[in-house]
Amino acid sequence: MGKVVLVTGAARQLGGRFVRRVQRDPEVDRVIAVDAVAPPHRLGSAEFVRTDIRQSSIARVLAEHAVDTVVHLAVTGGGAGAGGAGSAVKETNVIGTMQLLGACQKSPTVRRLVVKSSTSVYGGASRDPAVFTETTQPKSLPAGGFAKDAVEVESYVRGFARRRPDVAVCVLRFANILGPYADSALAEYFSMSVMPTVLGYDPRLQFVHEDDVLDVLRLAAGEPQRGTLNSGTFNIAGDGVLLLSQCARRLGRPTVPLVLPAVTWVGSALRAVGVTDFSPEQIRLLTHGRVVETSQMREVLGFKPMYTTAETFADFARSRGKGLLPPEQAGRAVDRVAAALKVDSLNVGVAGAEEGAQR
Repeated sequence: MGKVVLVTGAARQLGGRFVRRVQRDPEVDRVIAVDAVAPPHRLGSAEFVRTDIRQSSIARVLAEHAVDTVVHLAVTGGGAGAGGAGSAVKETNVIGTMQLLGACQKSPTVRRLVVKSSTSVYGGASRDPAVFTETTQPKSLPAGGFAKDAVEVESYVRGFARRRPDVAVCVLRFANILGPYADSALAEYFSMSVMPTVLGYDPRLQFVHEDDVLDVLRLAAGEPQRGTLNSGTFNIAGDGVLLLSQCARRLGRPTVPLVLPAVTWVGSALRAVGVTDFSPEQIRLLTHGRVVETSQMREVLGFKPMYTTAETFADFARSRGKGLLPPEQAGRAVDRVAAALKVDSLNVGVAGAEEGAQR
């Protein structure tokens, strides 16, 4: 008998793609796809079970199918295709995870648990380190949104791992996921004709390609290879970083630098009209950026992404078509704005020094 894999969040794009991907593995006998809504895409030979993981019925699904591997992909940050209001998404993230872990704890057949998390658990603050490792403690915990949900989810997963030491638990902290099919809030932001940015900041960003996400999920859900360990917490990101200004150039989209209060107001207005989920969490990312160390991913988990951060963004940019401006023209425009801001800053500094000398 091969493995019986249960995948939550099967109605979302990423969940559906993973369901189709994992059922091709020779060691997998059956795949059980679970979600509260019917998926808009095909799931191949997988068996779809319509159930809400916030309900106790998920325990019955695990028992009826003798599931031995659970891949929890129903932890999401909203965005396109999330389905339902923000409160429902939060309940699925937190309450749904609690119910699922409770069911796994009681199940005698579950032997492996893979949880999709996010590097957003590190938060975003001006005092943050340049690079986060898996053991780095954030300077300030996320106050709300998906980042806070991810922190809570990970705390419940650690509790489960202590109670069931016989289950191999793997938590994958993904950097921002991009690619041709990306449906996240950040993908919506990069798809805007004009991108609002925070005046005076040019954050460093990391991306992971959705194809690499599928591959590392499959690796984590499978049997460990020699010299690797498919349990623990791992940062997952493509090599290298991109500045936000570089992203804008490569998209050919102009940016509008705004002071931070104005960006917050614009974000609230965009959320109100449903243009994009421009949350406070995303504003912090676009202010301070976030970069993570991935040596554990390579040396312990044994995974090497096919795409770098730059290659991931290039593939995403191709899928979104040309922007309002040719990349060269957009680059010159960004450079002119940056140069003007630098001159203004210098002028302010000189004026302040002269005033101090007069005093």
